[in-house]
Amino acid sequence: MAFVSARICASSSPGEIRIAVTLDGLMQEFALWRPDMPDGVGDIYRARVSAHAPALGGTFVTLPGQEQAGFLPDSEGLGPLTQGQTVLVTVTRSAQGGKGVRLGARNLPPDLPGGADPRLLRRGLTPLERLAGRYADAPIVIDDAAIATLLPASLHPRLSRASSAFDSDLRAQADALEEATVPLPGGMSASITPTPALVAIDMDGGAATSMDRRPKQTAQFAANRDALPDLMRQLRLRNLSGAIVVDVAGLAIRKRRALGDTIETVLRDDPLRPRFLGFTALGLAEIVRPRVHPPLHELFHSREGRMLHALRGQMQAYRGMPPNGQPVRLACGYGIMQMMQDHPAWGEDFMRLTGRVLAPVADPALPAHGWRFEP
Repeated sequence: MAFVSARICASSSPGEIRIAVTLDGLMQEFALWRPDMPDGVGDIYRARVSAHAPALGGTFVTLPGQEQAGFLPDSEGLGPLTQGQTVLVTVTRSAQGGKGVRLGARNLPPDLPGGADPRLLRRGLTPLERLAGRYADAPIVIDDAAIATLLPASLHPRLSRASSAFDSDLRAQADALEEATVPLPGGMSASITPTPALVAIDMDGGAATSMDRRPKQTAQFAANRDALPDLMRQLRLRNLSGAIVVDVAGLAIRKRRALGDTIETVLRDDPLRPRFLGFTALGLAEIVRPRVHPPLHELFHSREGRMLHALRGQMQAYRGMPPNGQPVRLACGYGIMQMMQDHPAWGEDFMRLTGRVLAPVADPALPAHGWRFEP
């Protein structure tokens, strides 16, 4: 698919690359790429069957090197499987929401390595490769030469280097994705609340219609209609998935159904093809968006995500300043200390991006997952 004015921007920080696709300066897509913590989607394994679960309509399959078994639905068509049997599978949905990975067995490439032992046969595409394929003519702007080493040579002609891939406006748009409240056109806003069962979104009219001289319900309908495209874009940017319910602002239940055409039209541009199911008896718009990659809120609020956010803040504070030969000391509880040892690339990234050594130091006075940067 060609997007003439699209641009892909990839901004590096310790342990993480933030990727945004912009059209005329407005973010259309966003992804977090953590090279040493891939979500596994698209990975292909030769794996061993651990147990068939007829009541669940599938089979649990042990993936080499993974802590959790994946679930292979019977609908994938492999027929009866027995414990200990090896099968070729691909990850179709990452672990998320407390559930393990979902597996598939269809349309696997014919050129996979041979053998009999269970192992990872091929990695799936990285987030940057996926977006580069979707926006095939878009230039790719990077601010760290190390990103190029993680990409296939076929993408190198599209790369250009900048001192910062995210300008201040794009950085603000990316930072706003961590907030639960979203500003919308016309003075409206939306509060996004993910729960284990669904994502609840409450739209608020605020002062959106206070100056509108049309009848109140006419003004409320127009305000919701104009704000919904931006809200639907937020679903895509934040990768909100599964069941999603939207309570539009200040509109009588019987008049809400007329907003269905707007919702359906906007959702057609989403590559995951979400479905609008209509309005409930309470007037809530119901949307189902397929789960594939983890939603942003899970990535942001994980222990690793909070640590990477802190490291990015420190990187931004030091980047561009001449090194003074002093390390940046990070006092760590034992859990954070273990995390830093498990991810040595984070410290290497920090050194490359700031010219300063990151020095994690165990501090028994801190809680297990506490930390602080010392002056």
